[in-house]
Amino acid sequence: MPTRQTDIRRYLVPVYTASTPQLFTDCLVIGCGIAGLRAALEAAPHCNVTLVCKGAFSDSNTWNAQGGIASVLDEVEDSFEAHIEDTLRTGCGLGDKSVIEQVVREGPGLVRQLADWGTAFDRTDGEIDISLEGGHSHARIAHSHGDSTGRGIAETLINRVRQTPSINVLENFFAIDLLTDDSGECVGVIGQRHSRSLQIIWAAATILATGGAGRLYRETTNPECATADGLAMAWRAGAVLRDMEFMQFHPTTLYIAGASRALVTETLRGEGAILRDINHEPFMKEYDSRGELAPRDVVSQAILDRMLKTRATHVYLDIRHFDKAYFQKRFPLISELCESFDINVSTDLIPVRPSAHYMIGGVKTDIHAATSIRRLFACGEAASTGLNGANRLGSNSLLEGLVFGRLAGRSAVGLLDAAGPVGHRRMLFEVPPSDRSRLDAEDVRNSLRSLMWRNVGITRSHAPLQEAMETIRFWQQYVMDKVFASPFGWECQNMLTAALLITHAAQERKESRGVHCRQDFPARDDTAFARHIELVRQ
Repeated sequence: MPTRQTDIRRYLVPVYTASTPQLFTDCLVIGCGIAGLRAALEAAPHCNVTLVCKGAFSDSNTWNAQGGIASVLDEVEDSFEAHIEDTLRTGCGLGDKSVIEQVVREGPGLVRQLADWGTAFDRTDGEIDISLEGGHSHARIAHSHGDSTGRGIAETLINRVRQTPSINVLENFFAIDLLTDDSGECVGVIGQRHSRSLQIIWAAATILATGGAGRLYRETTNPECATADGLAMAWRAGAVLRDMEFMQFHPTTLYIAGASRALVTETLRGEGAILRDINHEPFMKEYDSRGELAPRDVVSQAILDRMLKTRATHVYLDIRHFDKAYFQKRFPLISELCESFDINVSTDLIPVRPSAHYMIGGVKTDIHAATSIRRLFACGEAASTGLNGANRLGSNSLLEGLVFGRLAGRSAVGLLDAAGPVGHRRMLFEVPPSDRSRLDAEDVRNSLRSLMWRNVGITRSHAPLQEAMETIRFWQQYVMDKVFASPFGWECQNMLTAALLITHAAQERKESRGVHCRQDFPARDDTAFARHIELVRQ
């Protein structure tokens, strides 16, 4: 990707080791979602681990995940081969079959391990309940507490982390930049804890599990912490990023004007909910023979098309035929959410529309979770592992975090055995003063999110993408050369960096594939684009 002066500053803050407080650890894990927690637990029996969280433990996409975890738990009705095929098909030709096979085959054992550790999966007659979701050919989605699966899993892993003496947890630690030495190896991170002075953590192995980038978009299911920090950090450090054009939009988030977007899990459609347009007409069969059970990209694009044709701001999800008592028990969060907006699901339709949900692209890794930077590993939503291709199959994300979190932890331990610890380094990086005016970071963030939703959203084309790139570069001139002293400013810089990468990749992929829909190139082009787009800072 071409760079300009505003793109190439290596660190967002000055780095001066002589006067900066420092910590030392064998394995540093950045992120407290399912991938980071599982990585820390895997490494902990073999070394000391430092786990840093941007906020509290509950600030993650995992904690907020309503949907379940996909795994072949019924080998009579289901099979590994079917799950592999469903994942490959949904990935639209870009999924890595060897990665998919490994994740699918390791899934059941790790899900049952979670149950052994205390995760309260929903059960019938002692067996874990499984349900059907869009894109899946068989029922294989396990849930915990109905629509609180992510929280159920996270609480189990968090409790185990807190009970592990070799894991040192630092909450409210904002990781600003990955530190690399003269050879390009990752040697730790510089960050800030509790809005105090800067702090350096030296690490022999670093695992990036910083989550997604949904807050780059005005409409999103993601919590406020999902500002693409890990992607931007890895870019500045020189890591290869891959598939950045593939942002998945969840088809159904509650649409109430003035309220934040809340996810309405697709398990509802798996259990018979019907999508209706503003005129109350069902429409999904007009777009795909699978109807409401089509993959997320198909459903999102169909909803957007229907909204445009009916000149509406939303469509409806119809669950009036559901038993209300069952609905309240099966989906307690959604039931409470609807009641809070005076929506009686027995008589009223639920207004929904798509929102940015999951970053499919990320830091490129191999089958061992290793990135292109030695001593740096990545897992979870921050990574591009090869599992998802051009579109993620629903409920595969928690599974991926679980499997690759364990792989990252194992790989970090293996590196420690081979390479030994990292000691103190003398580093000096100064940031020259800027003579440009400073833009208001809050205004830039809000404007960026609107721009990304409008120009780099569910559907894309050349002129809006070009406008977005030019606008983002303009903002960068007045933001990227500044030194901020708080997370809000660093997040703004990270958001601008990641947004430009997403837009650049979207402009480069001149076809429609999976979640990437180009109106000016509506067909899939396997001749020119049956490949990944990789970006690295020059």
